[in-house]
Amino acid sequence: MDDKRPLVLITGLSGAGKTTAIRAFEDLEYFCVDNLPPRLLPGLVELIEEAHLPVAGVAAVIDARGRALFDEVLPALSRLEARHQPYEILFLEAADQVLVQRFQEARRPHPLFPGRRLLEAIQEERRRLEPLKGRARLILDTSEMKPRGLMQEIHRLYGGQEGEKLRLILISFGFKRGIPPDADMVLDARFLPNPYYVEELRDLPGTDGRVEEYVWSWPETRKFFGKVKDLVQFLLPLMRSEGRSQLVVAVGCTGGFHRSVVLVERLARELRGPGVEVRVAHRDCGDRAPDGGQP
Repeated sequence: MDDKRPLVLITGLSGAGKTTAIRAFEDLEYFCVDNLPPRLLPGLVELIEEAHLPVAGVAAVIDARGRALFDEVLPALSRLEARHQPYEILFLEAADQVLVQRFQEARRPHPLFPGRRLLEAIQEERRRLEPLKGRARLILDTSEMKPRGLMQEIHRLYGGQEGEKLRLILISFGFKRGIPPDADMVLDARFLPNPYYVEELRDLPGTDGRVEEYVWSWPETRKFFGKVKDLVQFLLPLMRSEGRSQLVVAVGCTGGFHRSVVLVERLARELRGPGVEVRVAHRDCGDRAPDGGQP
């Protein structure tokens, strides 16, 4: 790819964690495709190049589920090499007994050979995947890994400095229009003094400096903000250690026009830093209170 974004081919044994792996690459903002027929791989690369998509890279799962189509994988790799397209193969495997146990716990047949004994199917899949395993840059044995551990390992290996960032999304909103459904944490600022009752501030949004000065002039605002900031700073490293890629914090007032906006703007300014990407959304700030209703 002309912009040198990485191309990672994820392969390996059924039950070894390929679904978890592709989710980890999605968290790292890769363009991801599961169970891609190998013949389509060069075309996928061309498509991403032409579309100029703002992605960190491309990750595709190619494995023996493709059955007869899987036989085309080596010619597809040769076409990539002829185009001087760099790629790397991530191969996931696990011990036979571990794979048997995972299939039994999931109560699913082997996807490649549903009519065979499970251990026999696993061994045949190993045989078919041997040529790709020999080309792999990285082989991960997931026998002792939980899904969270595999995600963390992929973030470490492929994320780099950007991949270790946790995305903090701060939303201001009005309770009278409902709580944002995607919020991990909801904070209520309706107890703070309301600029709506100050005539010269009523029609000004929380992004206006005069509204911010008024809201910030009250000691309860400053005390509340300090506790909220401490709580979020406490949670961020814990969320990262759990393999979470983002934390959504919603701050609400009555209409989402004044107090919540002021608090979200200040939180964004003070929480931005290394390892944390902060995004702000003022859901209701553009709305005016109808018929003189309290915003």
